[in-house]
Amino acid sequence: MTSISTKMKVLAVDDNRTNLHILQVFLKKLGHEVILAENGEEAVRRFAAESPDLVLLDIMMPVMDGFEAARRIKAMPRDRWTPVIFLSALNRDENLVEGLDAGADDYLTKPINFVVLEAKLRSMQRSLAMQQESIDSLRRVQAISDNVLDAIVTSDEHGIIVSVNQSTERIFGWTPAEMIGKNVSMLMPEDERPAHEIRVGNYAGANPPKTIGLERELEAQHKDGHRFAATLTITQIVLDNHRMMVGVIRDISERKRTEQQLRDNARQLQDYYDQTQAEQHLALGLMEKQLHRKGLQDTRLRYTVIPAENFSGDIVAANRSPDGHFYALLADATGHGLTAAISVLPVLALFYRMTKLNRPIREIVLELNHQLKESMPVGRFVAITLVCLNEVQKQGDIWVGGTPEAFLFDRWGRAARTFPSANLPLGIVSNEELGGEPQHFDWADESQLILCSDGLLEATNPQGLQFGIDGLIAATANTSPTDRFAKIEAALAAHQNNSVANDDISLMLIDCP
Repeated sequence: MTSISTKMKVLAVDDNRTNLHILQVFLKKLGHEVILAENGEEAVRRFAAESPDLVLLDIMMPVMDGFEAARRIKAMPRDRWTPVIFLSALNRDENLVEGLDAGADDYLTKPINFVVLEAKLRSMQRSLAMQQESIDSLRRVQAISDNVLDAIVTSDEHGIIVSVNQSTERIFGWTPAEMIGKNVSMLMPEDERPAHEIRVGNYAGANPPKTIGLERELEAQHKDGHRFAATLTITQIVLDNHRMMVGVIRDISERKRTEQQLRDNARQLQDYYDQTQAEQHLALGLMEKQLHRKGLQDTRLRYTVIPAENFSGDIVAANRSPDGHFYALLADATGHGLTAAISVLPVLALFYRMTKLNRPIREIVLELNHQLKESMPVGRFVAITLVCLNEVQKQGDIWVGGTPEAFLFDRWGRAARTFPSANLPLGIVSNEELGGEPQHFDWADESQLILCSDGLLEATNPQGLQFGIDGLIAATANTSPTDRFAKIEAALAAHQNNSVANDDISLMLIDCP
């Protein structure tokens, strides 16, 4: 029902359309919803259909007068009181008496004094609001009583059962007729009944034990003989000078089973966690051995890899061939974590094997792509940047597939050349479809190559802004080659401001001698 305190649904009944219109305008101005009827019969129909909060009823009307309409309205079964106010030009005492006998709750003579009518409406609103509060309170109490799941057993001071609720029958299996008049110890296992009867005797004494009002666990017994865990709380009341005990019994057998299951699950989870941790430590050790090879200790190389989880899907690798060529690799596998880390292991093995043989970049890329295409499931791939530097001739080759563009910075920190990501990542298409020749370049003194994964460029600050190419360029501007790598790391840390990375981050800086 609409809140009585602010708005009512009012049924206005009058055979005079002018009067009805005036009433409608007045009531709507007060904020009420208005239902209209032009005679008593129509009023009864509208009342049954609309369930208004209040009725303003004319007496002298065709078809059915107001007295009869009021009697029929009041005769309708309803769960709440609906006030009826007569509005009539008949102002004799007998008319007033007849109206009240017909069921009216108030009477207002025509012509209507709207100040008085407004005051009567406010009075009715207050009464209806109190009625609604009482209805709501009763419904809350009924809802609580109807949904009590515990057994409530009332017994006299000798332990004889006086009353039980419906849950008692559900929990114990005995009907109320089978329990009332019997000792409450019938609900306990047979071997515990004597002790329980002694406790009942203590409750009935002049100084009842301190356990009154406290919950304790015990075993109860069903009618069919099976035992179950329960809790019991006993309180005492005095009715007609007789002490009564109210016992609230809760079946906790399901809770006990759940607690045991939780303990079992916790133990299994701990075992699983310990095993997983041991496996992860082993995997980390194996990964560390694969990743941190001697080539990464080259004095011309600085790098960092920041995993989003324990394992990184980003890897860096470096090696010098017997001919003195310097090779560097930055790879980024799909996703992150252990799955991504495993994906790049074949890349490492092939990279170190083929760079030892001084193989050209194009051949290394094709071999890597062939192996990944054969071994990786659909949807998994590895983006790479592969570099080979001939330091004697001051020339190099670079191949970028799926990773962000690479940069060649001069001694002043300016981007002298950019190497865009012009190729697909490896493991997606066959060698025949891969295409893409390496980009050839040369460099001036004190130049540096910078390679990175998309995790670095997509690293966000607390406001959600990405580090981006602009952040990388700004970090290198006006820096010397010796401190450029540290400047980039510091700029990234300041940008993230302790935010957790959503993806693996890798960065590699290579001095071009």
